Formats: sequence, structure tokens, C-alpha cells
Amino acid sequence: MDFRQLDLNLLLVFEALYDERGVTLTAQRLKISQPTVSFSLNKLREFFKDELFVRHRGTMQPTAFAETLADPVRRIIDMIRSELMQEQTFDPAGTERVFSLTMSDIGELVFLPKLLKALRALAPRASIRCVSMRPGELKEAMANGLVDLALGYFPDLSDSAFYQQSLFDHPFSCIVRKDHPLIGDTLTLQLFLAAEHAVVVAEGRSQEIFERRMQDMGLQRRVLLRSPHFMSLPFQIANSDMISVVPRAVGQLAVRSANVKAFQPPLDIPAIELKQFWHRRVNNDLAVVWMRNLVAKLYLNRDPTSDLQSPVFGDASG
Repeated sequence: MDFRQLDLNLLLVFEALYDERGVTLTAQRLKISQPTVSFSLNKLREFFKDELFVRHRGTMQPTAFAETLADPVRRIIDMIRSELMQEQTFDPAGTERVFSLTMSDIGELVFLPKLLKALRALAPRASIRCVSMRPGELKEAMANGLVDLALGYFPDLSDSAFYQQSLFDHPFSCIVRKDHPLIGDTLTLQLFLAAEHAVVVAEGRSQEIFERRMQDMGLQRRVLLRSPHFMSLPFQIANSDMISVVPRAVGQLAVRSANVKAFQPPLDIPAIELKQFWHRRVNNDLAVVWMRNLVAKLYLNRDPTSDLQSPVFGDASG
């Protein structure tokens, strides 16, 4: 016998016939027609090469072979019902899930404070593991289920294997030291271009937005420092005459932690469109669905840096 030719629905008919001992009662139990029951019984007889059920005094009695099938058939159906057909649930209050998220160091500044606070309240036994990867490695890790979500600016995660949801636009700011000899309370485009610049060249690549804008406008400036690190930048700026264009989150950190002041950029720069990304393999993972919904609830159209005590920006005019 080739089990691939056995329709599992036929086993339901077998089980009902064995319990009810009648075609009419079986049809009523399964909510199908009597001819369908008779057709299914014929298919079962053909497959097992046995009569299986015979008429006796107005009932359908199992054959000896059917008696041997009764328990295995019931176990198969019970297993399918309990293990394969069981409705999936996710209980955030009881889960010990470690959510694996990737984001840049700036992303951690922007996303983690509110996200961790919400996680402690809603899923106190869960935790977050932040990972940092190159774009190619990140694609592979998400495809293999090693990373649940990517939060931030990830232009490489744009093919059909990934889903994405836009969250909010995050602006840029300019930072210089408070006692800069040339830049006082006003930052003009002339002063901006004349200053020496510090540029961050990071994996997150949000700075590419600003660099493309400079190229599109045909603007040039002297770059004194190129660094892959955002977090040391405020201290480099505080101890030099350099200027830097950074995401607003970095500007706020710089104003709070170093001898730095922040300005609106003296040129129009498109904001960074921050999103959450996930691979199609976890699209229906209830834990990841819950985390995505939490991220959306916290950040959809809500830049958390706008909720902070914003630094007082100087005037930028060009």
C-alpha cells in the first residue's frame, strides 16, 4: 500500500463509521452527505483491500481487519488534532524568549530606551540581544532565523524576501563646540562650508543621505576626519574646531554630554526614514508578530527623540 494515495479525510470517515455503526449517523456527525460517506467507504475498501464494514441487522459492523485499524487510526487523528491543528498562542507575560534585534549604535540610542521599558512591563521574563552585522551577513542571518528584526536604516533589505514597515523620519543636526571661534549663535551655509568637517563612515550608512545631498547641490567642504564611530564624535567635536552633520539623536547626546552646541543644518537634507524589517520566514511567528506590533505601537509616526528635552538649536540660515 502506498500511503501517499490515502486521503486523511478518509480516516475521519473510518473513525466515525467505527463509532456510529451507520452511514446516516456518520454523515450527520461529519456534516456531509450519505453518498459521500458511501463513496469514502469504497475508497477505504479499495485502499486496504478489505470490506472494513459489513451490514448486519441494520448496522455497519467492522470486520476483524477494521478492528485492528481502529486504535492506530484514532491515534493518528488525535495526534493531528492535538499537535498539527492546535491553535498557536503567544503569552508575552510568561515568555522567556530572547528577541534578537539588529540596529546601529544610533538605533540603540533611538529605539532601546522605550523598548526596554515596555518589555519589562509586558514581558518581564523576555530579553533583547542586539547584534551588529554587515549588510550581506545580516541578510543571511535573518534568512536563517538568527535575527528577528532589523530596526533603523537598512536600504539593502529591500528584496522580496523581506517585509518592511516605515516608522518615522529622523532629522539631521549640525554640532560644533560651544566656544567655536567662528560659529556663534548663527550657522550660515558659508560658515558651514568653510569649516573643517568630521564625517562618520558607518555600516548603517544613513550618512549617505547627507553626502548625496551635498553632491546633488554641487557643494564641497574640507573633510579633516573620517571615522566609523558615532559615539566618540561628540568628544572629537568638543575638542576641535570641526563641524559635523549627525542624526538628531547624536546631536542630543552631544549637547548633554560634551561642550557642544547643535544647529539645524543650513541646507535642506532629507530625513532618515527609519523602518522595521523582518524576513518572510518569521512573518507568522507569533512572538515576532508581537514584537513587531510593540515596535509599531511605540514608534509608528513617533520619533522618540522629539519627546526628549530637546537641545536649544542655534539659528541656521543661509
